[in-house]
Amino acid sequence: MSLIKEIDYGTPIRVSEKQVTLTIDGETVSVPAGTSVMAAAMSLGTKIPKLCATDSLEPFGSCRLCLVEIEGRRGTPASCTTPAEEGMVVRTQTDNLAKLRKGVMELYISDHPLDCLTCSANGDCELQDMAGAVGLREVRYGYEGENHFADAKDTSNPYFTYDPTKCIVCNRCVRACEEVQGTFALTITGRGFDSRVSPGGTDFLGSECVSCGACVQACPTATLIENTVIEHGQAEHSKVTTCAYCGVGCSFKAEMQGDRVVRMVPYKDGKANEGHSCVKGRFAWGYATHKDRITKPMIRAKISDPWREVSWEEAIRHAASEFKRIQAKYGRESVGAITSSRCTNEEVFLVQKLVRAAMRNNNVDTCARVCHSPTGYGLKTTLGTSAGTQDFKSVEKSDVILVIGANPTDGHPVFASRMKKRLRQGARLIVADPRRIDLVKSPHVKADYHLQLKPGTNVALINAIAHVVVTEGLIDEAYVRERCDLTDFEVWARFIAEERNSPEATEEFTGVAAADVRAAARLYATGGNGAIYYGLGVTEHSQGSTMVMGMANLAMATGNIGREGVGVNPLRGQNNVQGSCDMGSFPHELSGYRHVEDDATRQMFETLWGRALDAEPGLRIPNMFDQAIDGTFLGLYCQGEDIAQSDPNTQHVTAALSAMECVVVQDLFLNETAKYAHVFLPGASFLEKDGTFTNAERRINRVRQVMAPMAGKSEWEVTSELSAALGYPMSYTHPSEIMDEIAKLTPTFAGVSYEKLDELGSVQWPCNDKAPTGTVLMHVDRFVRGKGRFMITEFVPTEERTGPRFPLILTTGRILSQYNVGAQTRRTANSTWHAEDVLEIHPFDAENRGIKTGDLVALTSRSGDISLRAEVSERMQPGVVYTTFHHADTGANVITTDYSDWATNCPEYKVTAVEVRRTNHYSQWQEQNREESVLLRLIAGKMPEAAE
Repeated sequence: MSLIKEIDYGTPIRVSEKQVTLTIDGETVSVPAGTSVMAAAMSLGTKIPKLCATDSLEPFGSCRLCLVEIEGRRGTPASCTTPAEEGMVVRTQTDNLAKLRKGVMELYISDHPLDCLTCSANGDCELQDMAGAVGLREVRYGYEGENHFADAKDTSNPYFTYDPTKCIVCNRCVRACEEVQGTFALTITGRGFDSRVSPGGTDFLGSECVSCGACVQACPTATLIENTVIEHGQAEHSKVTTCAYCGVGCSFKAEMQGDRVVRMVPYKDGKANEGHSCVKGRFAWGYATHKDRITKPMIRAKISDPWREVSWEEAIRHAASEFKRIQAKYGRESVGAITSSRCTNEEVFLVQKLVRAAMRNNNVDTCARVCHSPTGYGLKTTLGTSAGTQDFKSVEKSDVILVIGANPTDGHPVFASRMKKRLRQGARLIVADPRRIDLVKSPHVKADYHLQLKPGTNVALINAIAHVVVTEGLIDEAYVRERCDLTDFEVWARFIAEERNSPEATEEFTGVAAADVRAAARLYATGGNGAIYYGLGVTEHSQGSTMVMGMANLAMATGNIGREGVGVNPLRGQNNVQGSCDMGSFPHELSGYRHVEDDATRQMFETLWGRALDAEPGLRIPNMFDQAIDGTFLGLYCQGEDIAQSDPNTQHVTAALSAMECVVVQDLFLNETAKYAHVFLPGASFLEKDGTFTNAERRINRVRQVMAPMAGKSEWEVTSELSAALGYPMSYTHPSEIMDEIAKLTPTFAGVSYEKLDELGSVQWPCNDKAPTGTVLMHVDRFVRGKGRFMITEFVPTEERTGPRFPLILTTGRILSQYNVGAQTRRTANSTWHAEDVLEIHPFDAENRGIKTGDLVALTSRSGDISLRAEVSERMQPGVVYTTFHHADTGANVITTDYSDWATNCPEYKVTAVEVRRTNHYSQWQEQNREESVLLRLIAGKMPEAAE
């Protein structure tokens, strides 16, 4: 194995139907119009020396190293900023050019430390490479003059170091922050010799820098460099894999020394991220080898007993015997499993297969239940498929972007950078969110309208927007007539045109001014390509499915589905939420979203699996909990999911887990759910896996193992062995064979194989005979279901209401530096930015309660109470408070209720009636939970983390 070296063309590759032909060093080449001379030369394999140029950034022309001679043109223009022209004759190597380039390099080197042998970038330094390329052997100016060698390093960022002594002021870092990330945190201060890169006059940690790593990636020297490279040195081989954080699905090169990861480098050929990254994927991978990792299987008879380390064979045999005992005593339906959206498609597929073929029931559900299950129901009902309609790149063609219930800069930052770039180019933006997220107003981006609705009123708002479209004649009638069911449309149009759905009538529910709703509706309907992007602020409501259908109705009515720049696009929160749903993790559906009651579908599985399958849908997660408390569901296999922290109404969940007779947890760490487990099976991190993830744009990406599983087994092997111990052997030698089986049984995956993924890099399903290389855009000529189906979306206020005891509404969400329940990110330096969950509260509500920023406050609901620090914030609206759920000690879900979406049981995390008051102590639940956490680690031989 060796390091994967990606070609750098120096300037972006242009796209144009027009070709120009030119001659470079005697060779003829044709390139798209607009391509630079530098990129044209590189397409021939001719590397023109450069320092300020790289193909992820627009040409800048400052280093003067890439000079060329052009026949008939005076001087020596920079090849990076000179477009190729028809008939142009270019020379890249002449005596004159060599002399000029040497002179330029002498100037750079005269103010650069000559410490190459001890420099962290030795072997990966473009300045070093260019000195060799131009044949620099001496510096005539000497090193006695003024220099910058005494400048102090900035080591404030936990992941990288800024060493100004090595800065050549090429501007690449500044431009990367602007063009790629869109944060504008870096600038050049001073003039002439005093010019230096600065993070806004402060250090990196105190600046607006979001630690995405774009500046580090762009730096051609050791000025900005990863601390892991400083500590360990340069990598010697690499593999391309996929990030295991959010649903963007970024591709990375894991650069290695032996089996040690030195750094994760965003992969330019990754279709989801195209060489960009965020702080989590780029830097927060250290959890994979954290000291808290459990690498030995453990069992215990009762949850009050200490854990006992055992062999894999004993652990699997014990788990299987317990499941068999429970089924023999309580019936076949008394056990089941929960799959994880953090696991691979192959791992998830095997768990649902184990439940159906080995446990002989359909009691399998997934953590996607608690986030995006309404997406599947709503989009399948209206459009015919349970997934988003576009790829991420589509946003580059959007004219109007409607963001509803999503915070892309925190939850999906790499996609957010794409979106912000399009907004800076002139696209219009509408944000519908109870909170003032960064997209509402930040440097260089400002929403045209912020529809700051009250939590729980999404459906009223979408109906009001649609009301304007219908009553003001803004419907795309030709599109509707051609593409949609007219009978359904007419029924919907009559319903939506009713006065009760008008912006004026719904204002009392939403709190959004009718004039703003009307203006936003007109903009979306008439502004060109209109794209909707949404997140958990849409789905995690009692009307989540209704709202998804409402957005689909609006998009169909305005003709905004089926081409680039439009669509209805869910922003998935976890790396494989889409895939875990695709793989048949729901109790009523087999892979590919086909109902278990369908005889033909079931027969296909029965034939291949050699087992008769149950035709009755199984239990959803909430049903499992209820029946556990009732004494009829007593055995659970929980794959990579911390339900005790992530599911709503924590005390109900833990009561259910306590009632079970055998809980098997398969995970990396002793999480909150492990407190109630009887068997612990060590899991594997994404760095130890072979398989695939499917991201929010239906893109199937390869996950490649870069180190051996620390526990000695892959998770798919453990599931296979557990199935065999239950009496149903599974025979696989590699995850590719599992994918082959998925392809045989799942129409949308029929053309997927590891060979194809290795060849193409990734594919978007459907991938089959009709679309052998995948499907970028859905519903192009017709909807998957045939005619688009308009659905009635009656607004029904949530049953969770405020009142004298609980006058405020709590809503929850994510933050950039942390991920989900925090099991991974809390074990990295990301806690530097977010060490605890805090409660955001509007100044009006804070003043009425005598609360100041930093105060410890009690947050109480009908379900329970917790304490956390307050942050008085104008981001909130009066009457609404907000917190994250990343820290187990906080216990945010102690507060949330059992209310859920009417169609899918997705919990209503976003609407909880609460009261807030000052306090001087943590809640009883928190104190008890903290004691249990410490005890759990001591029992397992793990000392508690300092941060916890």
